Amino acid sequence: MQKTSSFPALLFVLITAAGVGIAYASYGTFAVAGSAIVIAAAVLVAAIVARAVRVAAAWDRAVVLRLGKFRALRGPGLFGVIPIIDTIPYTIDTRVITSSFKAEKTLTRDTVPVDVDAVLFWKVLDPEKAALAVADYTGAISWAAQTALRDVIGKTLLADMLEGREQISFELQRIIDARTQPWGVMVISVEVRDVLIPAGLQDAMSMQAQAERERQARVILGDSERQIAEKFGEAARTYANDPTALHLRAMNMLYEGLKQNSTIVLVPSTALDTMQLGSIAGLTALANDIGKPVAH
Repeated sequence: MQKTSSFPALLFVLITAAGVGIAYASYGTFAVAGSAIVIAAAVLVAAIVARAVRVAAAWDRAVVLRLGKFRALRGPGLFGVIPIIDTIPYTIDTRVITSSFKAEKTLTRDTVPVDVDAVLFWKVLDPEKAALAVADYTGAISWAAQTALRDVIGKTLLADMLEGREQISFELQRIIDARTQPWGVMVISVEVRDVLIPAGLQDAMSMQAQAERERQARVILGDSERQIAEKFGEAARTYANDPTALHLRAMNMLYEGLKQNSTIVLVPSTALDTMQLGSIAGLTALANDIGKPVAH
């Protein structure tokens, strides 16, 4: 890409103005032939100087061709060329450049159509190769990136593509860098931005994920029930070997029930006989005693 600077135009204006001033100072008027010759000479010199002087930015490198052959790289800053003989067809930008590329409706290894968006970070290391080895290095890099992306997608399973974006990015960087090295271009990194799959497949994967979460929840619940049953079995064996502990536990449960709700408590008579609390009347008296305030 060729870029222009306003500095040569400024030189043209200044030299032309100086020639006009010299002509007027020498002849006092512009009507004489000598004044016209001075002005014409000034314009000619200004045009030659403007064509010979070039300015390149700090990140630009100008490719100079002399009679069609590569002469040199010029820049940054001020430099000169020979008008008509030297030409500058390209000015190469040596900064890091970002290019976005994508692949649409590309089949993965398991025949799933996907749309993939990615970003390429690259820079020109050898401006001479970038200018002479390829006609349009920016377009060539874009096409190389797209073909590499389609190639990688066709060799990758959908699950690996969704879970292993870093590996895909690394593989893309390796392939693109190998293709662009002869052009004097270095690929810094490749980032996969997004992977789009068909809507129907998204719904199916969502249902599969939900079913997997429900299965895991049921497994955890069943394991919890097993652990609870084991603890109950240990408690039953303990109470079977120690009836006193069972009676104390039963009385504690009954006490907690009466303390929280002392209106109606349904207790089987067999449980009363087992706890040896006496008759129903005795139990009623116990409930009344619990409900009375304690005197201090």
